[in-house]
Amino acid sequence: MAPPTRVFLQNGRRETGLSRRSLLTGLAVFGGLAATGCSRVAAEDAVEGGDLLERLRERGTVKVGIASEPPFGYINDDGEPTGEAPEIAKVIFSRLGVDNVEPVPVDFSALIPGLKAQIFDVVSAGMYIIPERCEQVLFADPDYQMPDSFIVPAGNPHNITRYEDIAEQGLTLATGQAYAEIEYAVAAGVPRGEILILPDQVAGLDAVSQGRADAFAGTNVTVMDVVEGNSRVESTEPFVPIVDGEPAYGAGAFAFRPSERNLRDAFNDELHKLKQSGELLEIVAPFGFTEAEMTELTAEELC
Repeated sequence: MAPPTRVFLQNGRRETGLSRRSLLTGLAVFGGLAATGCSRVAAEDAVEGGDLLERLRERGTVKVGIASEPPFGYINDDGEPTGEAPEIAKVIFSRLGVDNVEPVPVDFSALIPGLKAQIFDVVSAGMYIIPERCEQVLFADPDYQMPDSFIVPAGNPHNITRYEDIAEQGLTLATGQAYAEIEYAVAAGVPRGEILILPDQVAGLDAVSQGRADAFAGTNVTVMDVVEGNSRVESTEPFVPIVDGEPAYGAGAFAFRPSERNLRDAFNDELHKLKQSGELLEIVAPFGFTEAEMTELTAEELC
C-alpha cells in the first residue's frame, strides 16, 4: 500500500472484495493494453493544463485505478468500487459533473504504469505521496495520513517496534509490491535484496504465520484488519518511520498524469471543501478512519 497515523477497521470485518492475487485476468488485460497504450497517449501540452476534465464530462464516466486493498479501494460483493478512495471519488467527480466511477482493478505496482498508459484516468487507491512517485505523477493533496505497523508472530518474540529492529537483529522482513515500506526499511539499514516482496498483506500474514518472515510491514489500518481474529499473529503498535533523520509521514492521495493539471486542481478544490465542511470524515468513517487520520499536509510538502 500500499506502499507511511491511524487505527481503524471497517464494520467489524469488512467485505474483502478481490484480493490482489485474484487479479491475474485483469493484469493480463492490462499488459495487453499497456503494450498499445503509448499510441493513444495525447501530446502532453496539447492543451494548457490538459482537457481531460472536459472529456470526462462529455463521457460521463471516469475510470479509476484501484489495487483491491481494503480499506483504501476494492470491489465489493456486488461488483461495485468502494473503500476510502473510491467513495471520495464518487462524491468529488459527481460535483465536477462526472456521475459514473468505473473501477479498473490492477496490482498495486501497476497503478502508475496504468495511469501513464491511459488505461484509467486517475489512481484511486490511497497511494502514499513520496518523492520518487512525485517524479512520475501529479498528486492531489492527501486525503488521509497514517502510520506503519508490523504483522509479527503472537507475543512478538523479537520485540519488533521499528524498522531498525529488523536491521539490527538481521531478521527477515516482508512487505508488499511497490510499497513505500520498502524504502523505509532500506533507510533503516535493512538490505534491499533481503526484503521478501509479496503480493499483499494476506500473503504477508501467511508468511509470518509459517515462519518464512519475522515481520510484514504495512499501513496500520491494513495490518490491524488482516490480523483480526488470528491467534498466531498480532499487530505492533503504530509508528511513524524515520528516514534521513526526519519523520516519513504516510499520507495518501489521488494521482493524475502530469499533463492533467487542470483536473488535479479542480479535484483539489473540491477535496478542500470536503475537508473544511467535515464531510470528508463522514465519507471515510465507515472504513475505520477517524479524526486522527485527517491531515492538512499538502502534496507540495510531501513531494
